Amino acid sequence: MSQPKPSEYTAFDPMDPLGVDDLLDPEDLAIRDSVRAWAADRVLPYIADWYERGELPQIRELTRELGALGALGMPLTGYGCAGATPVQYGLTCLELEAADSGVRSLVSVQGSLAMYAIHRFGSEEQKLRWLPDMAAGEVIGCFGLTEPDHGSDPAGMRTRARRDGSDWVLTGRKMWITNGSVAGVAVVWARTDDGIRGFLVPAGAPGFTAPEIRHKWSLRASVTSELVLDEVRLPADAVLPEVTGLRGPLSCLNHARYGIVWGAMGAARASFAAALEYARTREQFGRPIGGFQLTQAKLADMAVELHKGILLAHHLGRRMEAGGLRPEQVSFGKLNNVREAIGICRTARTILGANGISLEYPVMRHATNLESVLTYEGTVEMHQLVLGKALTGLDAFR
Repeated sequence: MSQPKPSEYTAFDPMDPLGVDDLLDPEDLAIRDSVRAWAADRVLPYIADWYERGELPQIRELTRELGALGALGMPLTGYGCAGATPVQYGLTCLELEAADSGVRSLVSVQGSLAMYAIHRFGSEEQKLRWLPDMAAGEVIGCFGLTEPDHGSDPAGMRTRARRDGSDWVLTGRKMWITNGSVAGVAVVWARTDDGIRGFLVPAGAPGFTAPEIRHKWSLRASVTSELVLDEVRLPADAVLPEVTGLRGPLSCLNHARYGIVWGAMGAARASFAAALEYARTREQFGRPIGGFQLTQAKLADMAVELHKGILLAHHLGRRMEAGGLRPEQVSFGKLNNVREAIGICRTARTILGANGISLEYPVMRHATNLESVLTYEGTVEMHQLVLGKALTGLDAFR
């Protein structure tokens, strides 16, 4: 096969240096571009102000708009869900997090945690009751697993559900719950005499409150809450019937982590783009700083890690489409991509200098958001140990 002449090559694209877009089909590109356009119109003009104020105003309106885009429960089928491919869902996460991690978290918790739990483990009645309205963004969901004293070790949870006649009675607390205070339904995991079970707790249930957590310096444009369950009485049909044990919540987390693999690259891309534009226009010593070797070295290293991460996300997405994606591979992606995304943000900040700490630019906002993304849904250390066990066959968790 003859090699193309240099004149036949397509133009080099600094934002797609490896030509990854060539791996996407027209529907993939159309979905990506529609989400990018929505974020540019509905998030980017306002996000610095929301972040500075520490709130996500009009969250219900935004959620309905995301539902209209098909972004909620996107890879799920039926019940009003889009039935999109894993890669299309990943591209959506990337574009949303390029705007802000808080918006991507809203979508991830809604679809990959709350809706996924109901879709996979719920009864037909539960699916019909909740999923269509959640897919449309009319009902917001949250996912209650983490507790004040039990994050990385959910097996130690203290929230309990006991039988009282045909009812269940839940008591306990959950912490760092995205969407908690605005949710119409909470998927709450609790210890029972038969093992860990999932329960659907509707907002307004007596004894159930969700006070919002304030004073955050990360994910500020996001609703984060505590869930307090004080003898919350639920009917027998509130329990998710199709799973018992940690397999239930951990499978949900694995699905959400996949979205993070893509989303982190969105934050990294936005920071890289800001640094690249700044380097082309900011002048020192009589010329743009992008013309100096050290700045070019930084930009080259950032581009390499950014697009390696996007290729990794794409590879994992195709494996998920084929039904062969293992949890250890998701850990591989989450560990690498979030860690590298933070590194890209920090390097971008050095290129912007003092301007890098200003909300006029997205870099510091993305960097601080990623500090939360680095920790939630599995810390660096937990994913290292998941991979360590897979590599050696030896369990270092206990």
